[in-house]
Amino acid sequence: MGFADQRFTVNLSILFTELPLLERPAAAAAAGFSAVELWWPWVDSPTPERSRLDALKSAIEDAGVQLTGLNFYAGQLPGPDRGALSVPGEESARFRANVPAAAEFAGSLGCTALNALYGNRVDGVDPGAQDALALENLALAARAAARIGAILLVEALNAPESPRYPLVSAEAAVGVVERVNEATGLDNARFLMDLYHLSMNGADLPQVIAEYTDRTGHVQIADDPGRGAPGTGALPLEELLDRLAKAGYGGLVGLEYKSPGADADPFTWLPSSYRART
Repeated sequence: MGFADQRFTVNLSILFTELPLLERPAAAAAAGFSAVELWWPWVDSPTPERSRLDALKSAIEDAGVQLTGLNFYAGQLPGPDRGALSVPGEESARFRANVPAAAEFAGSLGCTALNALYGNRVDGVDPGAQDALALENLALAARAAARIGAILLVEALNAPESPRYPLVSAEAAVGVVERVNEATGLDNARFLMDLYHLSMNGADLPQVIAEYTDRTGHVQIADDPGRGAPGTGALPLEELLDRLAKAGYGGLVGLEYKSPGADADPFTWLPSSYRART
């Protein structure tokens, strides 16, 4: 087993960033990958002009790659915003406006997973009120995902980089997943298991895999420390992916690590003969 037995998807919001957005799908295809995912690309707008949506759709289709995952609007990533779900007022309204736009765009490309970041705690706002709003907005997102045959993903971030983000453990994120499924009755919310974020939180990753694989809809990886490619840090990622496979996970694994730059191959750890398996 190991890397050769996985199906990988490339996150075009953190890899190939030396290229303009519309050139990245073709770059992923040229590197041998057939699946891509994205954070919401337009940090300035939850509802961009149709021309911008159409241009990205054409770039993905022309490259011959499949969009398998898309984030709902969450502001600047990586950066200080870290989502909008639990922020009352304007940011919540921006997220809600994005939900139908993101779902329509994802559905037009056959995308099967939409990721909704929970949002940051805000000083002076009752956490209980924030959580109630988060559940309401996540339920809205889950229903929109269901209409295009997709799942809704909820992930834990890490406390060192996102100190105001309340979901910094697998248990917390899975708890939200369960509340969303209870609220909607759709059972289409799933845990996004990001091994980098969980490692940064000091989680026992084999235990997380043993406990939560059955509720996991997607996995993302980067090495720790540094958020670089496998082999640049200390995480035994090949072993962890083996554990996931043995626990029953058969989905895609998102490559969500920092690009080494224009002059370096970000996939030297993965022999080219394996990339066609994506």
